[in-house]
Amino acid sequence: MLRSLTQSLPLSRYRIDRDHAARERPNLFDELAADPEARLVALWRGEVLLADAAAPVASAPDAAPAPALALLPWSAAPADALRVYLGRTLDAEGGVPAGAAITAVVLDDESAAALEPDVTRWGSPRTLGHRLGDRDAGLAIEALGMANWHATHLFSPRTGHPTLAGRAGWVRVDTETGAELFPRTDAAIIVGITDAHDRIVLGSNALWESNRFSLLAGFVEPGESLEAAVVREVFEESGLRVIDPLYVGSQPWPFPASLMLGFRARLDPAHANDLRPDGAEILDLRWFSRDELAASLDSILLPGRTSIARAIIEDWFGAPLDAP
Repeated sequence: MLRSLTQSLPLSRYRIDRDHAARERPNLFDELAADPEARLVALWRGEVLLADAAAPVASAPDAAPAPALALLPWSAAPADALRVYLGRTLDAEGGVPAGAAITAVVLDDESAAALEPDVTRWGSPRTLGHRLGDRDAGLAIEALGMANWHATHLFSPRTGHPTLAGRAGWVRVDTETGAELFPRTDAAIIVGITDAHDRIVLGSNALWESNRFSLLAGFVEPGESLEAAVVREVFEESGLRVIDPLYVGSQPWPFPASLMLGFRARLDPAHANDLRPDGAEILDLRWFSRDELAASLDSILLPGRTSIARAIIEDWFGAPLDAP
């Protein structure tokens, strides 16, 4: 039976009050600099700084102690580094009280090396996000999404003029016209397709290893509903016609700037529906029964545990899969 997956998706978890009204205070960062309870989340090259005991183990990352963010005092990073106010904690956790203000700080190579020269203390939310606690998962994904947006909007797309961060990091301002640019997220659908025998179809993308298989996905086009995007993207990538797209959940995917909107859909029995990989993006397509998928886990790679694709596949399967 279909159910909403949103509450169980690794990167949809959060325990933060985003405290949007505080962004309007022009002296907010001065206030936080004087607040002994204010903390920083440090980012460098798309990774977050982890607490010392939480450093991932490359050979067996899921066997290591559960990771946690290093929440640093305000003075730990250079004053001129980009900062984005993330909000306030809802619970006391890890020595940080409830109500503590948390700000992301984006570091360059020199500042990151000065703060923490041990590169094993930095970890990617893409690979370890499912192991972070609810508070830290929400903070890491919010911070990374905003950092990626800032990195791609150093100049106004309208005028070409340089932009500067404003409103506690939640806008960028055109230095010539004063026009404000606000963060944007790209909507993308991802869909678990089943046939009359309740098999699921998985595809291998041209950018992946040849034995990695996942669900079909694609970006929503202007003027298009999510349901229409499901039907169009599936047909474009696979030649399959689907019906009854049903929404099952969403999660942010800031790699670099997407919101993944998960669906299930059924194969349309009115069409032949031969598998036809598009040959450009999708190179291989296969139907799997539950037994066939379980028997294939030693020869194919599945989506990572942080992804909504993995959650939809396991929801269809009926249990967690014994695969990385």
